[in-house]
Amino acid sequence: MRKILAALALVAMAGAASAQTMVITLGGGVEGEVRIQLRPDLAPQHVERLTELANSGAYDGVVFHRVIEGFMAQTGDVQYGRLETFAQGGAGRGGSDLPDLPAEFSDVPYERGILGMARSQSPDSANSQFFIMFAPYPSLNGQYTVVGEVVSGMEFVDDIKRGTGANGMVAADPDYMARVVVEPAQ
Repeated sequence: MRKILAALALVAMAGAASAQTMVITLGGGVEGEVRIQLRPDLAPQHVERLTELANSGAYDGVVFHRVIEGFMAQTGDVQYGRLETFAQGGAGRGGSDLPDLPAEFSDVPYERGILGMARSQSPDSANSQFFIMFAPYPSLNGQYTVVGEVVSGMEFVDDIKRGTGANGMVAADPDYMARVVVEPAQ
């Protein structure tokens, strides 16, 4: 039994090691590249969605619309969160034309650098928006789908323009994702 469990652990580690990498090139007041190892072993449907949207160019030019010091930076509203339409308002209310996804909760804790899927009150409402954690936030554990983890460029995430007020909405001149691609597994 131990040999079987050890073999399964090695297969899981090999799968995680060869997982796709989402590469976000930042623009605005902060410029740099953020590399995120996606975790299809935890959330295959969510990773597939991020990959589809990224590689179609849907995330290019999408702003970080909600950024809260000591918590997280949220982006991914491909409907209302585009840089060219940001001043019209509405960023954070939209998603993609694709259907919402069912929750894929795991026991991976929300720590600094974790990428999670944003959703409404319904656990099965994640669509295109996601967030990157600035710090641990245990109250999110098991409540939101973990999709990946920053493996390089967290210093650039730390420099993303913060929002104001309790909801952390960015009012003007937001930082944004200039280009997003998902590199295939190596």
